[in-house]
Amino acid sequence: MLRNVLTMILAGGKGTRLEPLTRDRAKPAVPFGGHYRIIDFTLSNCLNSGLRRILVLTQFKSRSLDRHIRQGWNFLAHDLGEGVEVLPPQQRIDEHWYKGTADAIYQNIYSIEKEDPEHLLVLAGDHIYKMDYSEMIAAHAAADADITVGCIPVPLGECHQFGIVQTDATGRVLGFQEKPRSTAPMPGDDAHALGSMGIYVFNTAVLFERLFDDASDTASSHDFGKDIIPAMVRDGLNVQSYRFRDRNGKPHPYWRDVGTLDAYYQANLDLVAVDPVLNLYDETWPIRTLHLQNPPPKFVHMGEGPPGYSQRGEAHDSIVSAGSIVSGGQVRRSILSPRVRVNSYAVVEDSILFEGVDVGRYCRIRRAIIDKDVKLPPYTVLGYDADFDRRRGFLITESGIVVVAKGESPDVFLAPNPLPY
Repeated sequence: MLRNVLTMILAGGKGTRLEPLTRDRAKPAVPFGGHYRIIDFTLSNCLNSGLRRILVLTQFKSRSLDRHIRQGWNFLAHDLGEGVEVLPPQQRIDEHWYKGTADAIYQNIYSIEKEDPEHLLVLAGDHIYKMDYSEMIAAHAAADADITVGCIPVPLGECHQFGIVQTDATGRVLGFQEKPRSTAPMPGDDAHALGSMGIYVFNTAVLFERLFDDASDTASSHDFGKDIIPAMVRDGLNVQSYRFRDRNGKPHPYWRDVGTLDAYYQANLDLVAVDPVLNLYDETWPIRTLHLQNPPPKFVHMGEGPPGYSQRGEAHDSIVSAGSIVSGGQVRRSILSPRVRVNSYAVVEDSILFEGVDVGRYCRIRRAIIDKDVKLPPYTVLGYDADFDRRRGFLITESGIVVVAKGESPDVFLAPNPLPY
């Protein structure tokens, strides 16, 4: 059955709520958990589910995403009809860029027709979770559905962030509202509503018919949640819901939309807990990514420095990626991506450091996200005084995380009297 399934991953969103991390890269290409990219979780779910025909639809700032997929996901056998292929906008049907999720699929109908799939699995490339899509596809076929929508319970206070699904006792969808201000709770659960995960299984022939009708509708926003699915429900098609079945192996299901800086920060910092809520070490459900040729991480120096300073190269409750060197500095509850260097007497706490960040001597870094290749001069202080950080031009999130963009000049970090806190 899976040989008749084509997977399409929507990876073209701007990700404006993750700026400045998305100034130079697409949201699915943002690093996560040290050496992964966000899209690696969706791609790994596909491979672990037995799905080997995958098209990734890109659009904005896609260069790093294209490179990551080309270098890290090129191991499938194309001569056997397998592969992960990137599809940039081709304007084969329309002269505009993608106007919505449904339009993104519509503008690539030619590529879909060449694959001739019976079913189309449509996924978002910017969520963190583990799921066996083959089970959802089997449920779709067993119900003889026209479309099946992946769903997860969401708190009523967050319903305005989701498409909300109303179902009968069998799971058939009776109503679909895109991001309503309020909604009725799920049956038997007064605190939650059933939210769409942005995961869809379509019968391809039915989808094509709906896409052609939608494309000619000038009043449509050409979006699955706003237009296609509500119309299919109203027209009496067999629209089914599928409750999320987690493959993470933890007591509570794990699915995260890391669409804001605070959500992204928290999802990363969850990984450094003694018992993290997301298990990256499960050999039965591996998360694959691009592994560059970096040496092992290294911890050097063990001694005392000036009064009040230690020159011990240590990392506690942290993830330290390949190629990183903790050279006489202290790292606590943090994530170091590849090729990070933390120099003597520096302290990094509760922070995420992207690839190539260099932390100078005597720096004090706390509750920060620092983008790729930023060089922090000695005595830099971040995350201790929000007003001071804001005056230097850094973004401060609602929860107080300081974010340093890629390409910042070392001069911007210097204080008039650079004394460590």
